[in-house]
Formats: sequence, C-alpha cells, structure tokens
Amino acid sequence: MVMSTAWQVVEYPDGEVLGEQFALTEMELPDVADGHVLVRNTWTSVDPGLRLRLRPSAPSGYFAAFPLRRPMDGILTVGVIEQSRAEGFPVGSCVWHSYGWRSHAVVDPGKAAMNGLASLRVLDLKRAPAQAYLGPLGGMGLTAYAGLHVIDALDGAGTLWVSAAAGAVGSLVCQIAKFSGLRVVASAGTDEKVAWLRNDIGVDAAFNWRAGPLEESLRAVAPEGLDFYFDNVGGTHLEAALEAMNNNGRVSLCGSISDYEREAVGPRNLFLATSKNLTLRGFRGSAHAPLLDIMQERLAPWLADGRLAYRESIYEGLESAPAALADMMAGRTVGKTMIRI
Repeated sequence: MVMSTAWQVVEYPDGEVLGEQFALTEMELPDVADGHVLVRNTWTSVDPGLRLRLRPSAPSGYFAAFPLRRPMDGILTVGVIEQSRAEGFPVGSCVWHSYGWRSHAVVDPGKAAMNGLASLRVLDLKRAPAQAYLGPLGGMGLTAYAGLHVIDALDGAGTLWVSAAAGAVGSLVCQIAKFSGLRVVASAGTDEKVAWLRNDIGVDAAFNWRAGPLEESLRAVAPEGLDFYFDNVGGTHLEAALEAMNNNGRVSLCGSISDYEREAVGPRNLFLATSKNLTLRGFRGSAHAPLLDIMQERLAPWLADGRLAYRESIYEGLESAPAALADMMAGRTVGKTMIRI
C-alpha cells in the first residue's frame, strides 16, 4: 500500500487566495496495474492559470474547475518512477505528468493529459535539470513560444511590448523575441524586477507600471508605437496597448491576470482594433503541443550555454503550495514559481 499526500480545494476563494481554502490530505493509491507506473513527485508547478480553476466554473474552453475535496489534477509535475509495469518507462526515469500538488501518483502513460502536453514523458536530464521542464523547456516555454508563433513574431522586425515581463512566461517571451530580432520593451510591478529585465534579460527598455500613468510610461519607451503586444495582464494594460498599437499590429492574448481575483475591467477602447486593422489572437500553450519539440530544440542550447537568463522562485515542501500561489498572484515572485517536494 502506497499513501500520497495531496492538496484539495475545500472552498473557492472570493478574491485573494488564502491557505484556509485548501486542505492537505492523505489518500491510498491503487496498486500499479499493467501499463501503469508509480511516480514519486519531486517538483510541482505553480501557475497563474490555477487561479482560473479555483472557481465554481472555469472559463468556457479552459481546463475544468478543481472539484471540491478531491485531489487537484491537471498541474504539470516532475518526478521519478518508483514502480513500473509500462514498457518504455523504466524505474528510476525522470518524467513529467499532470498529477501535481501531491507527493505520489499512479499514472497511465496511454492517457492524454492537458491536451497531450502533460502526458507521461521521460525527460532528458543531460539536456537540463529536472525543474527546467516546468519552466523554459516545459509549459512555460511552450506558452511563450506559441504566443509569438501565432502572431508571426518569431521572424521579423518591429517593437514588442511584454507585460508581466518578469514572470515565468513573460521573461521567456522577452528573450525569444530578442533572439528573433525584435525590439523588446517590458513592464513589471517593482523596480527590482525592472532592473532584472534590463540587466539580465537584456530588453531594450523597461518600466515599472506602478510608477506613473501607464500610457505615458509606455509612450516613453515606445514613442514609435507598437507592432506587437504579448498580453499577460489584460484590463488597463490591454487598453494601453490598443492605444499604442501601430496600424496592422498584432496582439497575443495569453492571460488576464489583473482579472483573476477581482471584477474584470476594460478595455474601453476596443474599437481601435477595428480602426487600426489589428489582429487580437487568443491562444493557450497546451493547444499547441505539436510545437513542444521545436521549442525545446530551440531553447535548450540557449539554456545550456547561459544565453537564456532564467530565475526561479522555489518554495520548499509540498505544504508551501498555497502560500506560493498567493505570493505569485500578489506579484511577490520572480520567474518560474515551483515547489520542491
């Protein structure tokens, strides 16, 4: 008999994420059947999108809301196989799968998870350390790469603004775009994050969006206007981007974190998408799983030789997961947020 420690949602947050909305429980796992493996999880992801699932119903078309008082599935996680009855998945292999925020999981390699992105997969630790597969070589890297891909910004010229640029996705977007030849301007919510974006990420310009009127700050770093915008924030940020976009500009709609814990705001100037002939392209990284191998082939050498700057906000122990999510939503983390179990 194998026991797993797992987080459950006991109450949907109304506003900010708090620890009492979760419960850490013990559950007995089933025996490992033919074709299945037992994984001891070592790292588990913390992502803004989890907040969308902490509701009675998630947005239409998105991953389902977390059911109350049941283990939280659909969270990318890295671990080590301890028992295996599945060909091609030997004991001791490092893998990823979708049964996160728990200590152990029995996984069926034949079951597609998260649109195929998080199906059981053996990871190449010669290419990168295990936790990198939760960041630049995993879902975060795929989201960054796919978001630029869908607006044809990977091979071209122009100016790109990235909001929430010090986050796991935003910081990768900035660097992929720079390596692709774009001029990149970035915004974040603290001076420390802005300094990191300038000095380590290497963006062309960066600003603290809290330090002054957003449209004025954006105009100061992009007086010629924007050709592309990668939106992680929504609300007033998207509104400012629409104002600054050049004719025929393209917007990648990745996230709307400003709306995740409060009532949605704006944009009030959406007609600019019509008058400026703009393209607003919503996307989800997991919907572009066929790009995963291409993304890894492109980013892995940059990561290995140090060209790709990458920061992690690591929380120790499974018990820290709700606090990590709360800190990330409040903007207190930098780069990829994850739990070392």
